[in-house]
Amino acid sequence: MSVETLATPQGGARVTWHRARGARGVLALGHGAGGGIETEDLRALADALPARGITVALVEQPWRVAGKRVAPAPRTLDAAWTALWPALERPGLPLIAGGRSAGARVACRTARALGARAVLALSFPLHPPGRPEKSRAGELGGAGVPVLVVQGVRDPFGTPAEFPSGTELVEVEGATHALTLPEAAVAHVEGWLAERFG
Repeated sequence: MSVETLATPQGGARVTWHRARGARGVLALGHGAGGGIETEDLRALADALPARGITVALVEQPWRVAGKRVAPAPRTLDAAWTALWPALERPGLPLIAGGRSAGARVACRTARALGARAVLALSFPLHPPGRPEKSRAGELGGAGVPVLVVQGVRDPFGTPAEFPSGTELVEVEGATHALTLPEAAVAHVEGWLAERFG
């Protein structure tokens, strides 16, 4: 594991690298609006995937690095992620974008413009709790690349059944928005990534 601090127009960001020996691809994961890279789902992937040939880059947005408690507007999050993207690319390795919650939204909104191979969306906030009419399904559809959603069946921000038909989903039994990934879910994610990395 190594940590790199990078400058962006929005301030300093931090990338924690979990490198795979002989990597076949890179997965960059952003955090949510309510927490950092220490969440169980991000840690589970960072711990498991390098042994399977996938380098994981856990990205901390500038607002989080600066110690602020409230995330900035989506356009600011997108701008910081976009500024970091070149530092996440590795010669000859495909790069997949992803994240949990707000980080998943950032990955979806920027994937096409940045040339991401695909998007891994953990606990995608399909709508605010109790407000299904405020759907963010357009962000998923607008990604322009394959998207895999890993969602808890009791997530108040959107249960798997609420996602549009055709959404590729991994349902996590008993999980809420705070997602704990069982080994079967990690294996499914690894298989999906392997297909995209070739």
